Amino acid sequence: MQTVNGLPAHVLLVHAVVVLLPLSAAILALTASWPAARRRLAGPNAILAALVVALVPITTSAGEWLEHRVAPNPLIRRHAELGDTAIYVAVGVAALAVVVWWRQRESTAGTATKRTFLAPASNAVTVVVTVAAVVVSAVAVYDVVRIGDSGAKASWNNWAARP
Repeated sequence: MQTVNGLPAHVLLVHAVVVLLPLSAAILALTASWPAARRRLAGPNAILAALVVALVPITTSAGEWLEHRVAPNPLIRRHAELGDTAIYVAVGVAALAVVVWWRQRESTAGTATKRTFLAPASNAVTVVVTVAAVVVSAVAVYDVVRIGDSGAKASWNNWAARP
């Protein structure tokens, strides 16, 4: 799927990543630091984060297809290079979203006969997971902004100066 209704698929798919990755990152920071939000949102966010991980390579693949069909440009090349970093932050957000969800799941399950691995038995572990979640979330949002800014510059460079 490289085009949708005559438009490059990247132009459409990128909007989903630009919205869903920061949303998932924000929910991750919220669920890691607020128990009430964790109980309600940790599971859905783990699913959302996994969806974003699947969506990023589809979007970058469509972007690479588009890159090969436009005139060579250093701004487009830079955008493509930055776009390749999105998968790393998406995987980081997804991994921590699963950890936060799993810890919530184990904390609410009966532990009489069940072995737990990530249950919040230690405040130190909770603090480490929370700090990691907030840092990874901030990095993910920053990365999306940086990639989006480079894409906007590549698309709209000197637009107003054109006849």
